[in-house]
Amino acid sequence: MFVFRGEMGSPVNVLVLNASYEPLHKVDVRHAVRMLVRGVAVVEEAVEGRRIGHFPLPRVLRLVRYVTMRWRYGRGPAWTKHGLRRRDGGRCGYCEAWADTVDHIVPRSRGGATSWENTVLACGPCNGRKGDRTPAEAGMRLLIVPRVPRWNELVG
Repeated sequence: MFVFRGEMGSPVNVLVLNASYEPLHKVDVRHAVRMLVRGVAVVEEAVEGRRIGHFPLPRVLRLVRYVTMRWRYGRGPAWTKHGLRRRDGGRCGYCEAWADTVDHIVPRSRGGATSWENTVLACGPCNGRKGDRTPAEAGMRLLIVPRVPRWNELVG
């Protein structure tokens, strides 16, 4: 299977917008071309000078018809590690260094849930220092307020 790669060698993802121009999700180039062939989307932004058959290589597609997203308005987004990275900007919730681990504010061993309000990113040193304690017990202060992100913060 052929995978289209961008300038840095990573796979090219195409942003899909609703007919009202609100972001929905990202798809790979193959899926984007199928959407164009079926006529369910049009190209809003394309890569200069690159084509796939009759179509320019898309960066952004817009759906021709509006799609109602009841699932989006009924409740907030489900917790994911990727979403947590997007919400926290890849920074530690305790010292703002680059972070790659998930820290439960109330540890799971004490009944803390894996939820938006109970997790932040933590760098290795801060995660080790906090250990299996609450931030107050460890003498640490959270620099961010954990919250459920909006849908548009997770699509980008």
